[in-house]
Amino acid sequence: MSDKMKKRKMRKVVNTIWSLFAVIIVGVGIYAGYLYYKADAAIQRISSSVKTLPAFQTTPADEMTAPIPDPGIKPMMIMLAGIDSREGADGMMNTDVLMLVSYNPDTRSASLLSIPRDLLIKSESSRSRKANYYYAHYYIKDKSEAIPTTKQFFSELFDLPIDYMVVVDFNALRKTVDALGGLQIDVEMDMKYKDSADGTNIDLRKGLQTLDGQHVLDYVRYRKSNQGTRESSDFARNERQQQVIKQILDKLGAFNGISQWGTILDIIGENVTSDIPESVLRQWILNFPKLKPNQMESLQMESVWKSPFVYVKQDDLADALAALRKEAGLSTDSNPKFESIGTMNK
Repeated sequence: MSDKMKKRKMRKVVNTIWSLFAVIIVGVGIYAGYLYYKADAAIQRISSSVKTLPAFQTTPADEMTAPIPDPGIKPMMIMLAGIDSREGADGMMNTDVLMLVSYNPDTRSASLLSIPRDLLIKSESSRSRKANYYYAHYYIKDKSEAIPTTKQFFSELFDLPIDYMVVVDFNALRKTVDALGGLQIDVEMDMKYKDSADGTNIDLRKGLQTLDGQHVLDYVRYRKSNQGTRESSDFARNERQQQVIKQILDKLGAFNGISQWGTILDIIGENVTSDIPESVLRQWILNFPKLKPNQMESLQMESVWKSPFVYVKQDDLADALAALRKEAGLSTDSNPKFESIGTMNK
């Protein structure tokens, strides 16, 4: 073979290689663009049909609507509500999980306070209700106003400037855990409960094990038993919920680039509603490993069950609310409406 033919063949090989690289680069670009499109679609679904109220916002409205460059995210207070919307579920839109989260991006830390679902709360316009009643109540009245009205109600009740509210259907938890390959949980006791009305069938064995999405959901929801196993207190259930949230955040924080977010973005878009502005959501999703809290403190309150309500120790609640405010860089001086909350002094 002549040198000329060899050079021609070599150029052909090089051109083929470069063509392959070009196809790969274009393919990666298209896939990345598709994922960004999915992120935008999910963000728009999460933020859609939610009105906001100006009260109790620590960030001015004009700043929240503008894109926020990294690291411009400010400390914030979030109310997290977990709902069970299955047909036949008790109360339908009642919040089985109600949690206050204070996040400080400067220290990469967060504080979590679980509000017992059965905590007694008295409002001026209605009789005594459980804490999990209010979102469902406002949702039935006007679903577009449910988030801002619930957020304002609890902001005034706890004298706490709640910036945003996030409502998560339990389907999101189940599907996200499956997408993450399950969670390793040390189940502290046997847990069994059946309810034919809504299809609940909790059957967990004590011990360290990897749980799929449905079993993790059973783990965080377990409270009472009709199958001979020990029952769980609200306090213990709240601890389990926070444990699961921390594990999920750790796994999401380990994602290396947006390519791993495809399925998670679909799940979030279908099962999460919030009043967080699109610009902030976009920044969180695209910069999650840099923004994820590295330290999370669980705030505790002593509580007691007096059927049909839960009562919490007033000093514990006051200390927890002060800790949430401190985490967000706010003054710890506040005036919660303790007279409207089921509290005990001892």
